[in-house]
Parts: sequence; C-alpha cells; structure tokens
Amino acid sequence: MQTIDFELEGDYVELNMLLKLTGLCDSGGAGKAIVATGAVKVDGVTELRKTCKIHAGQIATIDDVEIRVLADPAG
Repeated sequence: MQTIDFELEGDYVELNMLLKLTGLCDSGGAGKAIVATGAVKVDGVTELRKTCKIHAGQIATIDDVEIRVLADPAG
C-alpha cells in the first residue's frame, strides 16, 4: 500500500480537496465524483460526504493509497 503524508494548512481540509491536493484526481469536482462512488474511506469507514472536514490525525484511503493527515507545521 502506498502512503502519502499530507500536512494541513489550517484546521482541516475538505475530503474532495484532499484528493486533489495529493494528486489522486485532477480537480475538486473529480474528487467529489470519486467520493460519491463510495471508493473513499476515512478512518476505516466509507465516507459519502464529499466536503466532509478532514482533521489532523485522520487517515483517508482510496484503492491501495493511504493518506495520513498531519497537523499544520506552522502551528
């Protein structure tokens, strides 16, 4: 399984934008479409809310990719 460490810039990132910012899709709209199919899990649970807030410490998975969301290094 491939692991991507994503550092937040702020308190949270919306799930569809997380997929875009990690390079797993081309746009936020494409991210929404992927989430709508039920292909994304957050902390092991299928997530269908396209713009749900993902906070530091959470893990999102899609196919064989795991995205670990890390706290904002700036504070």
